[in-house]
Amino acid sequence: MLLLALDTATPAVTVALHDGTDVIASSSQVDARRHGELLLPAVDRVLTEAGLALDAVTGIVVGTGPGPYTGLRVGLMTADTFGLALGVPVHGVCTLDGLAYAADLEGPFVVATDARRKEVYWARYADSRTRVTGPAVDRPADIAAQVADLPAVGAGALLYPDVFPRAHEPEHVSAAALASLAARRLAAGEELPAPRPLYLRRPDAQVPKNYKVVTPK
Repeated sequence: MLLLALDTATPAVTVALHDGTDVIASSSQVDARRHGELLLPAVDRVLTEAGLALDAVTGIVVGTGPGPYTGLRVGLMTADTFGLALGVPVHGVCTLDGLAYAADLEGPFVVATDARRKEVYWARYADSRTRVTGPAVDRPADIAAQVADLPAVGAGALLYPDVFPRAHEPEHVSAAALASLAARRLAAGEELPAPRPLYLRRPDAQVPKNYKVVTPK
């Protein structure tokens, strides 16, 4: 097994290689405006570090969000392209699940990432591998009662300390965690979901209401 994992659902552009036992190479850069520019060089960098060619990859793992439309689709389209070119399966993993796995907290906790517009993408977990609610997108104040007194990880939790007073690292997801979680699930015989984006809300660009179609007479 050689999994190539990548995620662009958060400001982090993150890539990793996993051989079924361990992460053998990884790269992460935080830049919310350069996902498309940074992703492919990061893939090349981890392959070079591992001393492997792209055609050695046997599966692709991609973070499915939730996340902003523009950044999220960069990773998903790249993963689909690699899968088609190599003839290998493409597995989707919820980005919040990757953060939860990396946090490795005991007992119930929350993962929250920055959804902009003064909102967070969030989910609640029973442990580092078991999501019990979400993912959802809400204003932090609207979920304060649901997350009260729970540890929380992610940029969203760090951004709103009044709602998430027990915030912990990591701030952003890592492809190393996504790959490790996917490898564990695959080894257990679990079927990973298709790489479908979790946008959770409509894009900013919409067709205006009462739009008038002008056609020649």
